[in-house]
Amino acid sequence: MNLLDRHIFTSVLFTCAAAVGLFAFVVALPNVVRELIGPLMSGQIDPGTFGRLVGLLLPFAISYALPMGVLTGVLLTLGRLSADSEITAMRAAGIGVTRIAWPVLLLGTACSALALYVNFESMPWARVQYHREFDAAIRADPLRVIVPKTFIRDFPNHVLYVREKDGSILRDIWLWELDAQSRVKRLVRAESGSIAYDEATNTLVPTLLGVKAEERDAENPEDFSKSPRAPSVERSEQVQISLARYSRRESRMKDDWLTYDGLRAKQAELAAKAPAPEKQQDHARAIMKLAIVVQEKFNLALAVLTFAVLGVPLGIKVSRRETSANLGLAVALVIGFYLLTAAVKALDRHPEFRPDLLIWLPNLLFLGLGVWLFRRIER
Repeated sequence: MNLLDRHIFTSVLFTCAAAVGLFAFVVALPNVVRELIGPLMSGQIDPGTFGRLVGLLLPFAISYALPMGVLTGVLLTLGRLSADSEITAMRAAGIGVTRIAWPVLLLGTACSALALYVNFESMPWARVQYHREFDAAIRADPLRVIVPKTFIRDFPNHVLYVREKDGSILRDIWLWELDAQSRVKRLVRAESGSIAYDEATNTLVPTLLGVKAEERDAENPEDFSKSPRAPSVERSEQVQISLARYSRRESRMKDDWLTYDGLRAKQAELAAKAPAPEKQQDHARAIMKLAIVVQEKFNLALAVLTFAVLGVPLGIKVSRRETSANLGLAVALVIGFYLLTAAVKALDRHPEFRPDLLIWLPNLLFLGLGVWLFRRIER
């Protein structure tokens, strides 16, 4: 690698690294805010656990940030070189566009290999480990999920409000039980009570004292023309509040959390099954959904190289120093790519259309566009 190659390679490398870091932050931030900030502020998880969980979100974010970051880095670097007439000087010296692009394509190939590892190994491991650590942090002190003077809506079919909490002792308790449509079917108020954790069922079991309850019509809880039943009892232990919201066990693991070996094993398991005639359609759909997951992971890895190829002629042709213009172009292209991919994935209900193969179509379109632009700019 000569001096010119090193100059282009290092310039693109550092710009791509910065862009990938920026987009990884943007991708990870909503998950941090939605899942971790609340538990951190309420004391459900400590700062050390919070830091580890944020770190475990990064492989997931990087798997989506790599294609966008590589395209942005190539556009920014080559756009600047072109605007400064460095590309013109290289071509005047007899260096073709393909030769100028060689360091970029080398970097794109390396990043594509990295994306393949992240998609099939690092990201699945990190997702499983993330939920295991989050689950373990909650189970270490499950009563932390109850925060005084806060409406807690994370429990399935329940909303809980507690005015005071002293260890396991609660005061002024409000508990709303909801139906499948999130309508209030029962309101329980208690002067005080205590709460215990049942590890076997992963539920909180409150013991309520001085209870007043209102029960509405089971079929139509919003029919206020019927007076609610309002029994009062001194003690109640009938309520169980599930902590399933905080638990992600392996039995509930999603397909894209599986490593490559795990995906292949599950594919073999599904292929070996002989479903009943009435279940054949569901079985075919399950096989297709798994095939789409595998092909999508390969597709996203190749997309890194595709965007590197596309970014070279676009960066030279656009010739802009403005970061915002190049960044906007990169975002628009990647959004178009992901929208096309999502549209193909929506065909999983129709295995006869082979969406597992059609998912390569956006990649081939963008790759073809890059090759066509290469040929035009060479001329």
